[in-house]
Amino acid sequence: MPHESSTPPRRARRKEARPAEMIEAARDLFIERGFAATKLEDVARRAGVSVGLPYVYFENKAGLFKAVVRESVLPNIRLGEEMLESFPGPTEELLREIINRYSQMNREPAAGLPKLVVAEASNFPDLARFYVQEVVMRGRRFFARIIQRGIDRGEFRPVNVQQMARVLAAPLSMLTIWEHSLAPYEIDPGTSAEAYLGSYLDLVLHGLRATPKDASNV
Repeated sequence: MPHESSTPPRRARRKEARPAEMIEAARDLFIERGFAATKLEDVARRAGVSVGLPYVYFENKAGLFKAVVRESVLPNIRLGEEMLESFPGPTEELLREIINRYSQMNREPAAGLPKLVVAEASNFPDLARFYVQEVVMRGRRFFARIIQRGIDRGEFRPVNVQQMARVLAAPLSMLTIWEHSLAPYEIDPGTSAEAYLGSYLDLVLHGLRATPKDASNV
């Protein structure tokens, strides 16, 4: 009797992998060429599939872009949300851990997507609105929860949580866009993303920390 294996045959595995392969190819091409200059036929060739196959899985190029965002960006946000739910320590340490992970994510291929969205926003407003709702607003809500956690625990001083969430998110977005646009042409070789994030944390944490109860008596 032939040996039975639980591993799907190569053909079956290949079919199941096709959407992910096309999403990865689209991500790279969108970042390299821009959304407007990328055709679905280009994506198919990069993924090594027939030129008509993307239309089987995705309604159009905009639908493929949304799939790229959902598969390449949103998982990282979910990881942060899960960390927030389970982190037992001080909020300051939670924020440091979040920024450390952000630094790692900033080196991933998908980190080029924010620059792409900004560059294409005026020509493709529907995609810009999608990105704002799916990524930007979710990111702000995430930071708002971190800030509120610190306030509730007496670790952070009371602030306008929604506005402070925007303040926390904006420099990180700017760093990502900078790293994938003008950073290669920067004159000062001593500048690094790690140094930037260190200064960012220093400023944010000093601004948010609650004043010790006995500070007024000093």
